[in-house]
Amino acid sequence: MAVINILDHQTIDKIAAGEVVERPSSVVKELVENAIDAGADAITVELKDGGTTLIRVTDNGDGIEKSQVRNAFLRHATSKISSAEDLTDLVSLGFRGEALASIAAVSMVELISKTSQELTGIRYLVEGGIEKEEEEIGAPDGTTVLVRNLFYNTPPRRKFLKQPQTEGSYVADLMEHLAMSNPQVSFKFIMNGQTKFYTTGNNDLGEIIYRIYGKEISKELIPFHFDEDGVSIDGLLGKPVINRANRNYEIFFVNGRYIKSTLVSKAIEEGYREYLMQHKFPFCVLHFQIDTKRIDVNVHPTKMEVRIADEPLFYETVKNAIHHALHVTEMIPEVSLTEDKSDHRQKAVKETAKISVPEPFERRRIAAAEEVRGYKPTVSAEKSTIDRVQEIPVYNAEKHDGAKPSEIKVVSQEKTPAEPVQNSVQMELFEDKILSEQARAHYEIIGQLFDTYWLVSYENKLLIIDQHAAHEKVKYERFIKRFHEHGIVSQTINPPMIVTLSGKERECYLKHSDDFKALGFTIEEFGGNDYAIRGVPMDLYGYEENEFFREILDELSSETVTGTPETIRIRIATMACKAAVKGNMRMNAEEAQRLIDELLTLDNPYNCPHGRPTIISMSKYEIEKKFKRIVT
Repeated sequence: MAVINILDHQTIDKIAAGEVVERPSSVVKELVENAIDAGADAITVELKDGGTTLIRVTDNGDGIEKSQVRNAFLRHATSKISSAEDLTDLVSLGFRGEALASIAAVSMVELISKTSQELTGIRYLVEGGIEKEEEEIGAPDGTTVLVRNLFYNTPPRRKFLKQPQTEGSYVADLMEHLAMSNPQVSFKFIMNGQTKFYTTGNNDLGEIIYRIYGKEISKELIPFHFDEDGVSIDGLLGKPVINRANRNYEIFFVNGRYIKSTLVSKAIEEGYREYLMQHKFPFCVLHFQIDTKRIDVNVHPTKMEVRIADEPLFYETVKNAIHHALHVTEMIPEVSLTEDKSDHRQKAVKETAKISVPEPFERRRIAAAEEVRGYKPTVSAEKSTIDRVQEIPVYNAEKHDGAKPSEIKVVSQEKTPAEPVQNSVQMELFEDKILSEQARAHYEIIGQLFDTYWLVSYENKLLIIDQHAAHEKVKYERFIKRFHEHGIVSQTINPPMIVTLSGKERECYLKHSDDFKALGFTIEEFGGNDYAIRGVPMDLYGYEENEFFREILDELSSETVTGTPETIRIRIATMACKAAVKGNMRMNAEEAQRLIDELLTLDNPYNCPHGRPTIISMSKYEIEKKFKRIVT
C-alpha cells in the first residue's frame, strides 16, 4: 500500500516555482511587473547568457521597507490584495505573491532595496529558498534584483532550457511587449553587455514602435482612439501595406497587461477584413481599458489569457470601431523609387548603443542638478521626466518618415537649456483624399500600360490603377448589395438533397433559417433530424451544395460571427473575379473613366475583395529624386 508523504517546504516551493518560473523570460516578466507596480518610471534589465547565468533588474520605484523584505520572499505574500473581494477590482500587474518565492526557490537571488524615507537600504541574499545573508548598506532609492544560475538546484529543468541565444530572444520579445504596454516607463534592455533598445518613457507609442520595428513599419501606422460602451481603445493600426503572414504582430493589452485572445484577434481581423489578402494578418498595437468587473485575468498562471463578459457585444464593438477607423483613412500605398537596403531596426539599435542613458537611480540627481542650473523640470502627475528629456535622442518624423517640413505638426515640445527637443510629432497631410469626387475633376488619364494598368496624373502624384482589381471590386460591391437586399435568386434542384443535422446543428439552423432563405436556400423539414434542400443560390450554383450548406452552418454556429458569413464572401469574391475585366485586356479611355467614377462611389475603393490594392501612387518628389533633379 502506497504511503502518503507530507512534503517539506523546499520541495513544495520548487513545485510551486514550476507554475511561475518556466524560463528566464518568466523571471524577467515577474520582476519588471513588480517594478512597475512599485511606481518605477525607469527600469533597466540586463542579461547574460540568455538569463541563465545572470538577470539584473534595476528600478527607481518605491523600494521595500527593511522590515518587509523577508515577507516579500514568502509564498502568497503580496501588497496588492488583502482578501478575495479585492480580486474583482484588481488593476496591478502582479498579485499572487509567488514571484520572489518561486524565483528564489530555483536560483540564487540578491535583492538590494531602499525607500525614500530611509537613510540606508538593505541587501538580502537567498539561495535555493534558504536565507543566506542580510545586511544594511548604502543604496539609491528603488530596488535591484539579481538572479544568478537559474535552476542550478533543479538540473532536469535546466536541461530543458534552450540555447542562451534562443532564451535571450524570448526575453527580448517580452521586453518589447512591456515597453509597448507601458509607454510612460523608460526601459533599457542590455544583453551580454550590449544595449539592445531603450525607450524614453514619454508616452509616445509611435516612438517605441520606431525603436523596436524601425522606420518602414512606424511610417505606415494610423492613430486610433475609441471610447464607447464601457470599452476604451487607444493605439496604432497598421496600413494594409504592412500586413503580416502570421498573428505575431497583432499586439494588444488589456488594462496594461499583454494578453493573447482568440476573441480579440478575430474582432480585429474582421474589422480589417476588406484589407486582408488570404493568409495575411494585420499589424496593430492596441491598448484596451475595460472595467475590471467585466474581465477575469486570473484564468491562467501566466495571466496571458483573459475572459471578457458579454463576448458578442465586445466583439461587435471592436470590429465596428476598427472598420470605421480604416474606412475614414485613405489607403493608397506610396511607392518609393529610392533604394534603401539598410536594416533600420539594426541601425536604431546601433544608434542607441552610442547614447549615454542615465541609470534609473540617477533620476533625482539629474533633476537636482538642473534645478541648480535654473531649469525647472516638467513634472507629471507622479514623477519628474527630466532624465528622459535630458539625454535621450529624438524620434524625428521629418527625418524618418520622409515628410516635408510643411507636413509635420509638432504635438508637444519640451526644452532643455541647450536646445529644444520634440517629444512627439504627428504626420498631418493637408490635402483632400485622392479617391474623392472633389479630386476627380483634377484627374488626367495619361494612358494604359501593359494593357493592365491605367496611369493617371493628379497634382504632384502619379496614380497607377490595376484595372482588374478595380473592376473586381466594383463587381463585388454590386453582388454584395444584391445579397443584402435579398436579391439572390434560388435555383431548384431535383431530386432534393437530404441532410441529417445533429441536435446542435438543428438548433443553429432554426435560429438562422431566415438567413439561409435570404441566401437563396429553400429548405423543408423531412422528418426527424432530416431536412430537404430543394433550392440553392443560383448565382453560386455549381459548387458542392452539401459542403457549402454545412460550411455556412458551421460558421453561423460561432457566437462571434456577425454580418456576411466568410463562406459567402469568398463565393461572391470568386464570382466578381471571374466577371471582372482581366489584365492584358485593352480598355479605351471612356471605359476607364467610367470604371474610375464607379470606384469612387465605394466605401472602400482601395482594395479588391482579396485584399490586393486597386491603386498605388508615386510622388513627383520621388521621381525627381531618382532623376537626380533633387539631391538629398
